[in-house]
Amino acid sequence: MQKEPMLKVTYTKLSEELEQLKTTERGVIAAIIDEARAQGDLKENAEYHAAKEKQGLMEARIAELTDIVGRAQVVDPSTLAHNRVSFGSTVLLTDQDTEEEVSYTIVGGTESNPTKGLISIQSPMARVLVGKEEGEEVSLVLPSGKKTYDIEEILYKEIILD
Repeated sequence: MQKEPMLKVTYTKLSEELEQLKTTERGVIAAIIDEARAQGDLKENAEYHAAKEKQGLMEARIAELTDIVGRAQVVDPSTLAHNRVSFGSTVLLTDQDTEEEVSYTIVGGTESNPTKGLISIQSPMARVLVGKEEGEEVSLVLPSGKKTYDIEEILYKEIILD
């Protein structure tokens, strides 16, 4: 079972969602199904079929959250040394060809948002970066071709998810 690193705020949010689904939403959907069942013929009962579909989606989400929370490894990146790229590190890179600077922060899979520069520790880019130090170069084969970056800086800064 592979551990899933994540921030405490994410773990809390996912745990609360899981508890809400199990304790409240299950009961609500069960009541809707019972009410629809009482209306008679189930073959042509749209409310019943909609409630059963919603129940199936909810149970799938419960299973997904149970798996994620069960594998969670809560990490406080502020306590880590960021002399090498690790979970929670923000990495400033320079493209060797274009001199374009980019910045990525390494986070858990459920927290990733590439448009905000938050990349999953499981992503190809993060896998190449983890363990590297400032001044090193990294190469990555992307669909657009091979890219080589220089690691300019590794630092920790507060991670804002929303």
